[in-house]
Amino acid sequence: MIPRHQTILFFTLLAASLIMGGVLWHLRERAHQRLLEGEDSAPTQAPQVTPAEQATLMAASDTDNSVQPRILTLPLPQNPEARSRVVLGKLLDLYAAPGAAHPVPGGSGSVAQVFLLPVTGADGKPVSSGAQMAVVNLTGAFANSHPSGLQTETLTVLSICATLNANLQKVAQVRFLVDGEPRATLAGHADLSRTYLTAGSAADAGGTHP
Repeated sequence: MIPRHQTILFFTLLAASLIMGGVLWHLRERAHQRLLEGEDSAPTQAPQVTPAEQATLMAASDTDNSVQPRILTLPLPQNPEARSRVVLGKLLDLYAAPGAAHPVPGGSGSVAQVFLLPVTGADGKPVSSGAQMAVVNLTGAFANSHPSGLQTETLTVLSICATLNANLQKVAQVRFLVDGEPRATLAGHADLSRTYLTAGSAADAGGTHP
């Protein structure tokens, strides 16, 4: 026969367990309901889609040492610096593709950043035309793996300048950095210490020997 005090203790513990279970179930239901209310009240936003636009890539060819326009439809951001990075990345994707007319490894990841700065006059003030200088920051991996040679290096540099000018007409000058630092040459030949004029670069590249 079970002692009376053990019977009382058993039923007391059983009652406590049932009460605790009920409290936990109630708390769980309240938390679930609050979660649903939070989801219902959260504003629904459509994902941002970058509109597709026509871009002109001034693609280099080693066959005749020229830079020729190539029109593609690309998703282009409205921010000019981001836009510059996208078009240059696509240009370098062309060069990294199998069978490229101007084979250069690296692709779009080779353009780390593009900064747009106002072109200033002798007095240090921005010129009235609103012309801009693009500072193109290339990765060290791209520069170190670029094929060495005056012709191939110059074609890469001139095609970058011409592509920027074709898509952002205010870009009149281009400077180059590598991993955020000045560099004397791209791969031993093409001068990266100078400022390139985009209009002149496009004219010099079109069908001529660099």
